[in-house]
Amino acid sequence: MRVLKPVFYSAIAVATLASCKTVSKMPVPAGSNTVVNIPAKKGALTDYEQENWQHLDLATDTIPGMSVNKAYEFLKGKKNVQVVVGVVDSGTDLKHEDLVDVAWVNAKEVAGDGIDNDKNGYVDDINGWNFLGDSYKEHLEYERILMNPSIADAETLAEVKAFQAEKIEGAKKNKTRYEGLLTAVKDAKEALTKYFGKEEFSQKEIEAINTQDEKLTAAIATATRMNGFGLSLDEAKKELGKLVENAQKTIDGDNLKTDYRTVVGDNAYDINDKPGYGNGNTGHSEKGEAHGSHVSGIVGATRNNDKGMNGVANNVKVMAVRSVSDGDEYDKDVALGIRYAVDNGAKVINTSFGKGFSPNKEWVYDAIKYAASKDVLIVNAAGNDGKNIDVEKTFPNDAPDLVNEVSDNFLTIGAMSANYNEKLPAGFSNYGKKNVDVFAPGVQVYSTTPDGEYKKFNGTSMASPAAAGVAALVRSYYPELTASQVKHILMNSGTKIDFNVVKPGSQSRENPNGELVPFSELSVSGRVVNAYNAVRMADRMVNGRK
Repeated sequence: MRVLKPVFYSAIAVATLASCKTVSKMPVPAGSNTVVNIPAKKGALTDYEQENWQHLDLATDTIPGMSVNKAYEFLKGKKNVQVVVGVVDSGTDLKHEDLVDVAWVNAKEVAGDGIDNDKNGYVDDINGWNFLGDSYKEHLEYERILMNPSIADAETLAEVKAFQAEKIEGAKKNKTRYEGLLTAVKDAKEALTKYFGKEEFSQKEIEAINTQDEKLTAAIATATRMNGFGLSLDEAKKELGKLVENAQKTIDGDNLKTDYRTVVGDNAYDINDKPGYGNGNTGHSEKGEAHGSHVSGIVGATRNNDKGMNGVANNVKVMAVRSVSDGDEYDKDVALGIRYAVDNGAKVINTSFGKGFSPNKEWVYDAIKYAASKDVLIVNAAGNDGKNIDVEKTFPNDAPDLVNEVSDNFLTIGAMSANYNEKLPAGFSNYGKKNVDVFAPGVQVYSTTPDGEYKKFNGTSMASPAAAGVAALVRSYYPELTASQVKHILMNSGTKIDFNVVKPGSQSRENPNGELVPFSELSVSGRVVNAYNAVRMADRMVNGRK
């Protein structure tokens, strides 16, 4: 993620006529510096545009999506191969109507016989592996270090203690803010229920209200604000209640009193303890465990089946690797999850998670290097703290010193919105001129959630699988290309953004408009992923076409 590898198109003119073995050593062309100057779309997006904006095209639709539909027009009639995408995440509902047909199945394993038929160390791993067993709730990593200081070095422990002090002060402020919002949501629900004479009502019904009543006007504003976060009033009430509760637990230290890992039964800080721990149940433990399902749908939900939504890639199998709990993931689970996906045939792995401390980060770095040795691309979410990760570390990453990469198969993704203006980058997205490679759609992204449902989520967690889907698309149609080449194709072929934007995390009460900076300062490439450009660049490399 530190450097692009640009070369002039003329440098590869001869190489494009060579064999496939030569193609794998070919440098990736430099991207065009041409900027698409299209006026921002005015007015609200239609329902179709809201649910599909990440696939739309800037020039055709005036919406800065990834031009996925346009990419398929270019690929029409071309042959492709199946690509396995490992989704290292929370549980994934592979029985969902839009995922069941793309679920990876381990053909070498016999379901339910209690035998490790393929002798890969995992018994009955039919659709992947669940490294968490029956566990879901977990601590944040800094909390685990406070509970067990021996797992961290002295420097990390000092950082954790300072972080905890700041966390408690922040929790006190957040509790007050969440309680205020919760009161407003409760009041809004009561006022609107009274107005409509019913408990359930849509956002369209709310927006259609014409009133001068102050309480009702405030209720409309609150409901609209929550809808902007993708939440109904009932959902907002539930989420804010959790936030108030969690803030109080942080203040009281209640979050340091339970060892959740005992449910799994291994030593999470010994990577050699209990090989094959966990089980083959890769599904969600509860309906709220929706993250892995949402990520998987973005990558590869069955296309054009007249159900729900289309994933980015059309010939993929999703391998579910349950390694991420409701809290911070363990380095052991991440490292072994990556290795599991690699060993079982994944060519692209998505890692939509992150944390501020990583006591066993060397295990993860070794797993990243292992993936590189097997030509596997890892696509990683940059994080949602609105911070510069060239300065503040977030894990996982591929550069221990934030400068020098351990390998060249790790692509880090920031999140963008559907606004082709100064609000293009998501306000929550992490950024970094050295440590974020490229941006992709991550605001109000519509995808699969457990039990046959669909919802819109925000996060670099959504941007990463969008890019992973494009990577899988390139690897499917152009399997001659290496993981490193595909990484740089996504970076170099992206749509170049040449205007100032609001720097993520810079908006505050004191500065509500935020700080304007060139978009090019937020990532290595200064671009947003574009599937059409990516497959054209790949085609040019493999077939020598213009």
